[in-house]
Amino acid sequence: MRLLNRQLGIKNFAPLKPLFMDLHMGSHTYLRAFAMAPVISIAVEKGWSESASPNVRNPPALVFKFSQMDEKLKAAYRATTEGKFPEALRLFLNILHIIPLIVVDSRREVDEVKELIEIAREYVLGLKMEVKRKELKDDLVRQQELAAYFANSKLQKIHMRLVLTSAMTICFKGGNYATAAHFARMLLEGSPNEAQAKKARQVLQACGDRKDANQLNYDYRNPFVVCGATFVPIYRGQKDVSCPYCASRFVPSIAGQLCSVCELAVVGADASGLLCFAAQTR
Repeated sequence: MRLLNRQLGIKNFAPLKPLFMDLHMGSHTYLRAFAMAPVISIAVEKGWSESASPNVRNPPALVFKFSQMDEKLKAAYRATTEGKFPEALRLFLNILHIIPLIVVDSRREVDEVKELIEIAREYVLGLKMEVKRKELKDDLVRQQELAAYFANSKLQKIHMRLVLTSAMTICFKGGNYATAAHFARMLLEGSPNEAQAKKARQVLQACGDRKDANQLNYDYRNPFVVCGATFVPIYRGQKDVSCPYCASRFVPSIAGQLCSVCELAVVGADASGLLCFAAQTR
């Protein structure tokens, strides 16, 4: 736990407790000697073989392997495609929680682990905004803002098209025609299916040169990231703080609080960085 705190700034270990238990159980086997004798616990070593020297201890066997992450990612993608956002959010969060406990065997896999963190972070943030948007029944302006911010995420193309269609529709219904037209153009540039393309062209035609009815805290001309806690844009040049583990960005006032994206690390904490490979230096 101290190591995870130093490397990644992790302070909230509650989500990791069941994973720690799995690690412990998976790294031991148990042998019953006699009926009245206690069970003997034997450590299971990684890569053990009969020819291994009994005087050399290898690292413990791990139940979590990087190769398993591919199936977990596919399941999370599938839930997103099917619109099961709470389930998809749970699956992406689970990926973020398992990664600190994974050990890989090559520098190439180190880069893949870092890429997976970025993917999971983008989806967790976007899905949290979408879940929040659906809770806001009466605040139409905020609904449009959250839909617009979700469309700023780095997602798979199939999911990006779904998000753009949603943002376009929500903004059009809210009377923000210029913003709806912007999303319609983005959708048409993203190789939509026939139904999506037809809807985007209809929205563009209906919007014409009409302006937005409401002022949104959203400027697509100015690059930005979204604060993981307040769900407001942090535009280029503005100060921010970040999570030392998942690298989510936050407005400065969030420093010292628990990261609301990975739900593990302290925002702005000083940490050395993820180490998941024996020969890795940083």
